[in-house]
Amino acid sequence: MPEFENYRREAEEIEREIMRKGIVLGIDWKNEVQVRALAREALDFDALTGMHQRHPGDFAALAKFELFGLAQLMLTIMRQSAEEGMLTHGGPAWKALARALWQESGSQTV
Repeated sequence: MPEFENYRREAEEIEREIMRKGIVLGIDWKNEVQVRALAREALDFDALTGMHQRHPGDFAALAKFELFGLAQLMLTIMRQSAEEGMLTHGGPAWKALARALWQESGSQTV
């Protein structure tokens, strides 16, 4: 049996970090074209090669790498809470990113 998770608190923490990474990257979460491009990049991202290609001091690349990890964590929290019968989501940045990931994953051919 799973232990109690405070999904609301986790969602708030993830949202805060998504916002921080978005500031570093200059993301306008209301700009659907920009957020979908970011989502497309996240879906295509290969973590093994992505970090090796990063140059020391490239804070934008690090922020993007961390943002992609947060996106995965965000989706995991949503799935886990749904399995327990709860709907969990964060604020505007979370929702914009989640929507863009969903849209882009549906538009990719397998």
